[in-house]
Amino acid sequence: MSIGKANLVREFREFAVKGNVVDLAVGVIIGAAFGKIVASLVGDIVMPLVGTLLGGVDFSGLAVQFRDAKILYGKFLQTCLDFLIIAASIFLAVKVINRLKRDDPAAPPPRQEQLLEEIRDLLKQKR
Repeated sequence: MSIGKANLVREFREFAVKGNVVDLAVGVIIGAAFGKIVASLVGDIVMPLVGTLLGGVDFSGLAVQFRDAKILYGKFLQTCLDFLIIAASIFLAVKVINRLKRDDPAAPPPRQEQLLEEIRDLLKQKR
């Protein structure tokens, strides 16, 4: 292997094992699993209830025939509802996580912040 290829392989390895890339991969996998849960929630629980409340309407079967095209607007409505539920769920999860982060008094400030505070205090003492 030439030196250029060795550098390329080394750079790729460093990129692939960086924390951000691994965190992103974990996030994508968790997101896909969460998407399946929400799809089941919407398809198996919410939509049948909504359909029952609206007189037994099954959204997945709603369609309009336009010449040779069958427009499945019921599936579109269900996908929009999926999106709204997923967005609301993620919003609430992020809100809870942010609140937990703020309310953690045991966590000390970052080291850099501690050093800056010490420098500030020393400068105040010299005045």
